[in-house]
Amino acid sequence: MPPLDPLVFRPLFKSMLWGGFRLRPMFGEAAGTDPTGEAWVLSDVPGSESVVANGPLAGRTLRELIAADPAAVFGDHPPPDGRFPLLLKFIDARQELSVQVHPNDEQAVQLEGAGKRGKTEAWVVVESDAATSRLYAGFRPGVTAGAFADAVQAGTAAELLHRFPPEPGDCLFLEAGTVHAIGANLLIFEVQQTSDITYRLYDWDRKDPKTGRGRELHIEKGMQCSDFARGACDPVVPQSEGTREQLVNCPYFTLHRTHTERAGMVGVPGRCSAVVCVNGRGRIGDTPVSAGTTVLLPAAVGAVKATPDGEWTLLECGMGGGA
Repeated sequence: MPPLDPLVFRPLFKSMLWGGFRLRPMFGEAAGTDPTGEAWVLSDVPGSESVVANGPLAGRTLRELIAADPAAVFGDHPPPDGRFPLLLKFIDARQELSVQVHPNDEQAVQLEGAGKRGKTEAWVVVESDAATSRLYAGFRPGVTAGAFADAVQAGTAAELLHRFPPEPGDCLFLEAGTVHAIGANLLIFEVQQTSDITYRLYDWDRKDPKTGRGRELHIEKGMQCSDFARGACDPVVPQSEGTREQLVNCPYFTLHRTHTERAGMVGVPGRCSAVVCVNGRGRIGDTPVSAGTTVLLPAAVGAVKATPDGEWTLLECGMGGGA
């Protein structure tokens, strides 16, 4: 296999009834007629493995690269199961997403079987509408399991969640067990554990236009995974680290942000990370990037020079200590 360079992957588009029409044009494709809710830009989820789009490895999947040379991808910090531990995506919410919750690792195995992972995640707001956009995250003060169960049955679950109007740049860290929903008219970047387990508790009483029926709910499992000891979830306070800021540092991933006009280094020597451009354009190494481009920096590549063409905003996603 050729040596690993900075890698860009083809986006995997996911049609969702709540989705919009911003994601495909963001990646140079026609918007189409069906709403697109998500663009997975780095994935090792079975059945949705990312495919390399650039260089001599074009056409290879992320899974194939890991199987061929895990040390070149992960260095001295391979995940125990050999699977890439993070899923990176953009979300275009034209309508509200369901009120939902994700299990932790232990609950995922208990409820879905061996080898399943939980889902702790973080969002960064890219675009919002001040008049209509809302994020729902965590419970309002005093909400009990019994009160929430009654609200789920009555179709008023969202009324018991903490909510606020988000602004571009807001970052929300959601540990597994945090009941949440993404409101309408939002474009969001998300980094999460490699897991596709979602338990819907309420779906705004809407019908799928293709089936004429409501989507499946998972109330029993969702209630088991909801953490009622966790209160309101507000945007994180960024921690300055010189020319960049730390947004999240958890057992599963780290998330940093850089907003600059100047060239600098991205990536960590001997560690695997992913760099996401959310605004502006430039080059990472020799790879041209613009808004939406995600570049994987395998451990064999490490740190590389990032050169903006004017101002840009980059997010760096690294594997946490629990990976």
